[in-house]
Amino acid sequence: MGDLILASEALAAGAVTRNDLRRRYVKLHRNVYIRSGRELTALDRAKAAWLWSNREAVLVGNSAAALLGTKWLPADAPAELGRVRYPAPPGIVVHSGVIAGDEICTVGQIACTTPARTAYDLGRRQLPLERAVIGIDALLNATRAPVSAVDAMALRYPGARGIRHLREALGLVDGGAESPQETRLRLLLVQSGIPRPVTQIPVRDDRGRVVRRIDMGWPEWMVGAEYDGEQHFTDPDAYAADIERLEFLAGRGWTIVRVSSRQLRWQRPEVVVRVRRALAAAGMPARDYGC
Repeated sequence: MGDLILASEALAAGAVTRNDLRRRYVKLHRNVYIRSGRELTALDRAKAAWLWSNREAVLVGNSAAALLGTKWLPADAPAELGRVRYPAPPGIVVHSGVIAGDEICTVGQIACTTPARTAYDLGRRQLPLERAVIGIDALLNATRAPVSAVDAMALRYPGARGIRHLREALGLVDGGAESPQETRLRLLLVQSGIPRPVTQIPVRDDRGRVVRRIDMGWPEWMVGAEYDGEQHFTDPDAYAADIERLEFLAGRGWTIVRVSSRQLRWQRPEVVVRVRRALAAAGMPARDYGC
């Protein structure tokens, strides 16, 4: 567990003293401590909650997602556990739903729900819809689990609470998204009537090697859309690399619509218009892109 310890075990083994606990560690839960000065992550909180359960609980929801390698999880959200029979302290949420044996896997000796079951839970519980899609996108990107596996899980529990919300989310998810902002951009375009883009489109050089990938786009029309964070505009090296990259893609016949964080947040209608114009210029019929 690294910086996380069960105090009783560490004291019995002589790994720490009571003075060490007071001076060098911070108490997270009963008997669970973490080294001082460490910035807690979602994975830290998940492991701490599992230790609190005497290593008996199953990580679920965001905690399972963290253990499965999912990025971009909120670090300050409570840990989530299943199969716990006693009240949880602040910072831990216990879910009481049934978890079948084949819906549990083990990562580094810690039990958690499988990627499909985890996505099923995230899609039912996370509101609003955008948040659910972002969560499932990130999980599928990390685990490469197919959407079909989550669909099968939904069929297993047809009357479950939140199942309609899950199914709506599953109609929009794409594990190719490599950041929450890419998911937000894709959702904006699709919900504005633009055809669903392909994600992570490979672009090859003259020797057939994949040397670039486009965040999302419409290969038939050679139009791509990409989210660029602030560093792409403020970092000289990133800016120069982007110029070279865009020139390469243009040389391969691609038109790229770049979208900044400011535009995605405050100029959403304008973003949609820019993509529609690019698709129209490429020859896509107006009826196909929401006009």
